[in-house]
Amino acid sequence: MDNNAGENFDVVIVGSGAGGMLAAIRAHDAGLRAVVVEKSDRYGGTSAVSGGAIWIPNNRSLQGRDSPSMAMEYLKACTENAVPEAKLRYYVDMAPQLVDYLSALGIKYYVHPELTYPDYYPKHPGALPGGRTMFVAPLEDGHVLGEEFYRLRESYPEFKLMNRISLDLEEGSALLYRKPGWLGVLGRAMLRYWGDIGCRRRTRRDRRLTIGNALIGGLRKAMLERGIPLLLNTCMKELVVTDGRVTGVVVLREGRRQTLSAHKGVILASGGFEQSTELRERHLGHQSSGEWSATPRDNNVGDGLRAAQAIGADTAFLDQAWWAPTIRMPSQQAPNTNRHMALFFERGLPHSLCVNRNGVRFTNETCSYHQFGQAMLRDQALTGANSPCWFVFDGEFRRKYPLGGLLPGSVAPDATLPPDWFDNFLYRADSLHQLAGKIGVPTDALADTVAKFNRCSEAGVDKDFGRGDDFYSRYFGDPSHGPSRTLGSLAKGPYYAVRLDLGDLGTKGGPKTDESARVLTVGGAPIPGLYAIGNVAGSVMGGSYPGAGATLGSSMTFAMAAVNSLLTQQDQADERFEERITAP
Repeated sequence: MDNNAGENFDVVIVGSGAGGMLAAIRAHDAGLRAVVVEKSDRYGGTSAVSGGAIWIPNNRSLQGRDSPSMAMEYLKACTENAVPEAKLRYYVDMAPQLVDYLSALGIKYYVHPELTYPDYYPKHPGALPGGRTMFVAPLEDGHVLGEEFYRLRESYPEFKLMNRISLDLEEGSALLYRKPGWLGVLGRAMLRYWGDIGCRRRTRRDRRLTIGNALIGGLRKAMLERGIPLLLNTCMKELVVTDGRVTGVVVLREGRRQTLSAHKGVILASGGFEQSTELRERHLGHQSSGEWSATPRDNNVGDGLRAAQAIGADTAFLDQAWWAPTIRMPSQQAPNTNRHMALFFERGLPHSLCVNRNGVRFTNETCSYHQFGQAMLRDQALTGANSPCWFVFDGEFRRKYPLGGLLPGSVAPDATLPPDWFDNFLYRADSLHQLAGKIGVPTDALADTVAKFNRCSEAGVDKDFGRGDDFYSRYFGDPSHGPSRTLGSLAKGPYYAVRLDLGDLGTKGGPKTDESARVLTVGGAPIPGLYAIGNVAGSVMGGSYPGAGATLGSSMTFAMAAVNSLLTQQDQADERFEERITAP
């Protein structure tokens, strides 16, 4: 193909995460010719390395425990009037249809009767202790993807057993807390993986796909069945505008500049800008760094944001991110490299606490990871002694619990760890006094903080921050520990600390959109032919994070909204129109 040659499509989708792939499938099922372009050499984006869960308001699977009014009440409280009610209403009304559509594609989501993530703001009206999060069922044989199996972005090591064996969230929970039957879970997983002789001869990758890989694998399977092209190593450079309407994209494809025409429209699904130092400093300030992000390196640098702004798009929530504290952990697979890993639940386990660089606690450690990041920002503004802060724990925590990619000491004793990890990633000392000196916090302050925390732990009540007082705080604790699931004294040496940086799971600001995912100008008018979904767009969640799976749930819901709107704008006269947009 010549450098300037192009291809013609009805809709071009930029980005191969869950939202982008679902938009392409939905468009194809409505009779449109769609293509997905992906700048990386692997597809799936951040969605592929996520937990794969979706947060579904007005959730029909909760058997009457949720309703449109409850979901709206909760979302309005979370977003604090920063998001138009029409946009929230669309999410509430459309999200259940997303679950139906995924099911029709063969991607099954379910509410687990026991493993139910609570909503993240337990004190807000409409919050559910059981939560609105749904889990994706595994794709048992990823080899149905053919060679595309090897182009799927692989799950992170911490989501696997021995960095090989894929686990779903239920299996991971059973092994983490050693629930009844956990040895059976372990044995079946080992037998299934090592018994797959044919696969082991070819690759170490598990043919069974779970969590984010299960979702992306299922969507890729649906694309293959429909013959929807996916162009890897294809970076969008700019949007094509003809007579005031977006009619295509200019891409750099394997080093060649090409134009892809989009007769109906372009859907941006290219992720946020968390990997761009320039955009982070401009919009987020200097309070965090792209290297602390838990998202794949170098991918999300704001391509969609820049392209939309270049043609007059307004923006929203550029100062916001899906915050999560991260730890810098050296890789044992790739020498001389580190990766920042999010701490989702470890902060709620007994025998641990978090302190700022003054050696004092600053928040309820068991709050959601997003709220913890916001607490780091507030404390930094107040004291100047946060970001980074420190996660401190004792020998009992180290023996019993994992920490990011670090297995419990009962499985991986200190003697088995690389020597260079100590006093680099994992700080260890025989006393709190020595530990304080190693991590640079005031000795007396840390000792006083731990002593006060230990008294609270013995009483089972955190008088300072209410750790363990609500259903969310208790959920991620240890159910076998008493009198509190989350409070446990730091009394057994050696003592440990790891540095917590203000990381993220992506930014949540971008082009401002309406309830149909149409990109809006500064004057509030839709830009004809341009849509934005997922982290590239200003979030429907505003500055909040209502529950686990809110990123994927909203991205795919508004992928459906974008295609429905695109059809509405372009195909009013088509006799099959109503059938197209109402089919599950």
